This record gives sequence, C-alpha cells and structure tokens, in this order.
Amino acid sequence: DNGNNRVQKFSSSGAFLAKWGTPGSGDGQFLWPRGIAVDSTGNVYVADTNNQRIQKFSPTGAFLAKWGSYGSGDGQFSNPQGIAVDSSGNIYVVDNGNNRVQKFSASGAFLAKWGSPPNNDGQFNYPSALVEDSSGGIYVLDTNNHRVQKFSATGVFLSKWGTQGSGDGQLWYPRGIAMDGSGNVYVVDNGNNRIQKFSASGAFLAKWGSYGSGDGQFQLPQGIVVDSSGNVYVVDGQNSRVQKFSSSGAFLAKWGTPGSGDGQFNWPRGIAVDST
Repeated sequence: DNGNNRVQKFSSSGAFLAKWGTPGSGDGQFLWPRGIAVDSTGNVYVADTNNQRIQKFSPTGAFLAKWGSYGSGDGQFSNPQGIAVDSSGNIYVVDNGNNRVQKFSASGAFLAKWGSPPNNDGQFNYPSALVEDSSGGIYVLDTNNHRVQKFSATGVFLSKWGTQGSGDGQLWYPRGIAMDGSGNVYVVDNGNNRIQKFSASGAFLAKWGSYGSGDGQFQLPQGIVVDSSGNVYVVDGQNSRVQKFSSSGAFLAKWGTPGSGDGQFNWPRGIAVDST
C-alpha cells in the first residue's frame, strides 16, 4: 500500500486480515514501498524503495531483518522495486536506478549481480519487476525497453520478447510479472491498461483489460500474482483496488477503495500470495 507506507494482508476473497508499517526510516517503517515477496515459510520481504533497502518480516508482520543503503556498490540500491524468492530461499531484487538485478541469501548476504544500461541483450533500461520459474529461470521486466528478458539463476541471458506498442505481444511500460503453475507468464501492460498472457517462451496467448474503472478495467495497473489455483490478482493502481480474475481473464472479484482505512489503498503497487 505504497502511498500509505504499509503492508496489508487479505484472504483470497479480499477480507482484510492484518496490516503493518508507518511512514519513516526506522525498523518496520516504509517510504514508498513497491515490491513484495513471500518465501516458503511465510516470511515477507518488502522493497522499501525510498529507504533504499529490503526489509524482512514474519508472516504476522514482526520485523526480522533489513539490508541495503543508497549507492551502486554490491548490496546497495537505487530505487529497488521488484523482488522475488526462489525455491532455495535466495532473494532477487530489481535495482531499478542501477539498471541491474542483485541476488542475496535469505539473510541479505550479497551473492551476485547482472545488468547495465541501456538496451542490448542482458542490459536494462529502468527494470521494474521479476519472477522465477520452476527450473530457476528469472524473467525480468525491462520496463523502458518495453520487453521481457529471461536469464538463468546466475544471470546468463537466455531470451527476450516484446517491442513498444499496443498490438498483441507488444508492451507499453510494463510494470508487473507473474507465472502460473503451467509456466505461463502474465505481464501487467501498464501503459495499455491491460494484462497479457504468454507461454514460457514468449508466445502471445491472451489479453484482457481496457482503460476505465469498471469490472475488468484498469487505470495504470501495477503488480500481479497467480495463486496455486490459477487465479490472477492484479493491483489496479490508480483505481486503488485489487481485481481477481480466472487464468483466462474472466473477472471474479474486486476489493479496495481510495483511503487510509483498513482495506483501503493509496496507490497500491506490489502483491504476493502465501501458501495459506
């Protein structure tokens, strides 16, 4: 809940369950957080963007650890955004302003990095999000290059797809990326106010959404996640809500209104699901 500088937890049907976080730079506080991820034991990792750090919490929101500071050195950040956890508990962070991905252990120890500007294979232009597949491949949203790039877990470039535009398979400042249990990739096509679905190799499969505030419409959508049943949850940023869809894009539910109360949002950005 970016503008409210907090994390909110909901059931899969949108019932409010819990919240934590206030504005600031202390432990458990946030300044414009953007990315969120959950590991296999339910620990929550948050990209605390304007504090240039990652914070780790228990499933109930108890502060556990933090790492990072502003800069371009190993383990430093310039506007960290997307975050993902692999099956071994390693943490991948999109270091947006440094145009790279950094990899850490679960305790925040620096392990590896890759990427540089501007637009060749393996390079980035303000990347924003990433997701891991079941075999360890890492898909990175190269936002200002309007494409997806795929890497090995060690950062070796494997493939890419996407060009700037509004046609099928084209992207306009994509912001969120997720993967289902079958390996299909869902991309939040922010500038086109829609979701696009691709095969693991980047073949276009489907799309849904248009500009607006009705069911199934979006205004600058942001994060996306897929649960174990294949349901797709989209953070509808400017509409201050979450929308839930089937894997084919059928509208199922929505929740959230603008504000700072429980279950309300102020420019929500990231979303993750836990094992429960």
